[in-house]
Amino acid sequence: MPQKPDQTGNPLITINSRAAERLRSGHVWVYRSDVLNTGKAPAGAIVDVVDGRGRALGTALYSNSSVIALRVLTRKRLRADEVVAQLIPERLREALEYRKKFVHNSDAYRIAFSEADGLPGLIIDRYNELLTLQVLTQAFDRDDLRLSAITGLKSALSPRAIFERVDARIRALEKLPPLEDRLLWPGPNGGAVVGEMTASGPMTDERRPTTVFTLNGVRFHFDALAGQKTGAFLDQRENYAAVERYAHGDAIDCFCYQGGFGLHLARVCASVIGVDSSRPALEIAEQNAQLNQREIEWLEANAFDLLKDQASSGQQYDTVVLDPPAFAKNRASVPTAIRGYKELNLRALKMLRPGGILATCSCSHHVTEADFLAMLASASADSGRTVRILERRGAALDHPTIATIPETSYLKCLICAV
Repeated sequence: MPQKPDQTGNPLITINSRAAERLRSGHVWVYRSDVLNTGKAPAGAIVDVVDGRGRALGTALYSNSSVIALRVLTRKRLRADEVVAQLIPERLREALEYRKKFVHNSDAYRIAFSEADGLPGLIIDRYNELLTLQVLTQAFDRDDLRLSAITGLKSALSPRAIFERVDARIRALEKLPPLEDRLLWPGPNGGAVVGEMTASGPMTDERRPTTVFTLNGVRFHFDALAGQKTGAFLDQRENYAAVERYAHGDAIDCFCYQGGFGLHLARVCASVIGVDSSRPALEIAEQNAQLNQREIEWLEANAFDLLKDQASSGQQYDTVVLDPPAFAKNRASVPTAIRGYKELNLRALKMLRPGGILATCSCSHHVTEADFLAMLASASADSGRTVRILERRGAALDHPTIATIPETSYLKCLICAV
């Protein structure tokens, strides 16, 4: 006899036919506007999901504040204790097996990419012997789910330490209490830090937040309690190597952050300039250059203004990399974002010598590949330059794209001959 949804003991949430069809087509999100009845589900609950006719659709994580009310974990019906004890460790093992197949020449990569690895709301990155964890939903802020992830990581990878990176904006949207970046394991007494506890006590060598990691043979300093996002832009790892294959001559890396593209360019280019508006990022970039024994000129500047000034003065390059932050935070901002991308790319095209290489990127999910290609075509026409697209690339393979979840695809990287 088939099991009834409420026999798991989980709260039962009913959704409308539109959301049910979305789930049956392979997506895992249910928007708040599509929820018919939440019952008595508390914030962050593990719940069972049914359609309006009571037909089971799976087990999900519930948020009582997010626009995305439900994120499906599994099409099966599992009790909350089964999710904690079995499903999360199993998903982590599967994620690690996938990385073993596809990550090469690097000891830094994304271990768990939220929905793309069946762990919605959880991001885990590896930086050599250190791991960082980031919680993006109410459910994974629960002590039992966070501790399940920590335990699974300790068992599978034997890291020196595990740190939690905090996105204050996401926590506010999820109505979670403020939290600082912190050491999760080993805690003061050797155990994991969960709940409202904080890691106190001396910062012994075992708990030290710093290390050196390697991408494509290039070494980088890392501090688990500093920097943007989870500490580095691992999604560009394979694009760093791809751009290096074409780069030559005099190069400029705009929005260089801590030197990811620039340090790869320095292995093949005669000269490299790295540009960023963040002085702390450039200070780390210089330390990374010294670590790799590379000479790079770092400029603290607004890339838009710098390119405008250099273009007017006749400055030219053989290789230009444009890797700006996300310009479009939502669909409404896409037209403004496209104008920003075009301005950058138009200036870059005008500054490239014949036979030059342009690597241009967008990490805005709401700007589609078609949008980005149309922008580049427009910039090409306005500049009077012929742009040949050598490669269309996305995020590194440790940031997998799921065919039925388009939101897992966000990064665009076009490598062009001009």
